[in-house]
Amino acid sequence: MTDYAPGSAGGGGEVIADLRSDTVTKPTAAMLGAIAAAQVGDDVFGDDPTVNALQERVAALLGKEAALFMASGTQSNLCALLAHCGRGDEYIVGQLAHTYRYEGGGAAVLGSIQPQPLPNQPDGSIKLEDIAAAIKPDDPHFARTRLLALENTWSGQVLSTQYTNAACELAHARGLATHLDGARLFNAAVASGRSVADLARPFDSVSICFSKGLGAPIGSMLVGSRELIARAHRIRKMVGGGLRQVGLLAAAADHALTHHVERLANDHALARRLADGLAALPGVTVTPPQTNIVFAQVSDGRGAALLEHLKSRGVLATGLIGLRFVTHLDVDAAGIDHAIASAREFFEKA
Repeated sequence: MTDYAPGSAGGGGEVIADLRSDTVTKPTAAMLGAIAAAQVGDDVFGDDPTVNALQERVAALLGKEAALFMASGTQSNLCALLAHCGRGDEYIVGQLAHTYRYEGGGAAVLGSIQPQPLPNQPDGSIKLEDIAAAIKPDDPHFARTRLLALENTWSGQVLSTQYTNAACELAHARGLATHLDGARLFNAAVASGRSVADLARPFDSVSICFSKGLGAPIGSMLVGSRELIARAHRIRKMVGGGLRQVGLLAAAADHALTHHVERLANDHALARRLADGLAALPGVTVTPPQTNIVFAQVSDGRGAALLEHLKSRGVLATGLIGLRFVTHLDVDAAGIDHAIASAREFFEKA
């Protein structure tokens, strides 16, 4: 089911295709209606019915005992890390993982948790032998290794189930818990044809986001055992995450789960369309996308100039790690074709 209406073609400085991130989506009219109709209460007292229902729905959907609504993915990951680890503990994580690189060092700053970053492979995995070698012996000279944190999707790529099963089996056999940063887990599920429960099964906790491809304005969820979620609930309060009539936001997330999951396949198809168009341009190398994120490199070093040209044509993208284009429910085929044509124009003028 869908209720989205991609925004569109304009001119004269209007943004035609905002491909910076799937976080830029706007609530649809139907989602705004769901927000307006939401029944609310005080969630700090535990009596917001819309939040409670959403938490039960997501826990069941991912095959876990309990869930806790969070303001953001960063907050959800932070509460998970602090619930799994204590002061002086350590978590193993990828060198380029979001929890390590892009979340302000929260685990170290707020939890005195030592990260042990390890090299990520191109698909986002961490070699099993590297994980095994990084686990410290039970000795007072070392931080206590308590947790393995992985990420799915990884730059739009889906971690293989074979790998996540093996990594979690290794971690559990060595006494570690496991956490999954699943900000785009529903993209991974749609792309792989597997359920989110299958993808979440080997992990002790999972964080998901509603504000990316699912198109809600705000919100994430942490799922896990009742015991873990109880600890995370206390931590959420400490970090200022105790919200009041948050059922307004939970209603948007619930609407997204009902109407915006299957349509993620459209975003993936548009990403492939964009990738094919860019790959046909001279000097452009494109990583074939598995979900909704396209990475491209310009061989002559004019990536920044290309981004400026695209911006002048109403196409927005980012260039922090190569050129990155992200499709979402507010982008349509016409916008993608305009982006390709604008990029072609740049190279033809050179």
